[in-house]
Amino acid sequence: MAVLEVTSREFRDKQKNFFDLADKGEKVVIKRGKKQAYVLTPIGDEDLYFTPEMLARIDKSILQAKEGKVRKLTPELQKELLGL
Repeated sequence: MAVLEVTSREFRDKQKNFFDLADKGEKVVIKRGKKQAYVLTPIGDEDLYFTPEMLARIDKSILQAKEGKVRKLTPELQKELLGL
């Protein structure tokens, strides 16, 4: 199987065609400038998974939100969280 290299502009202009090729198993590499490249790969259900720990954290977060245990993201808090 050959690797199909396209520029980001070509990809934007003909996205559907490149998605269709990737769906058929073709390897599509999208080049962005001279230093960056990305591989277009379809994902399946087995690629999207949540660990039991992650699900527990999500459940805890939902409960905290329902209980009103949330903080409003202000510009000051954002700077604090990002260490700015």
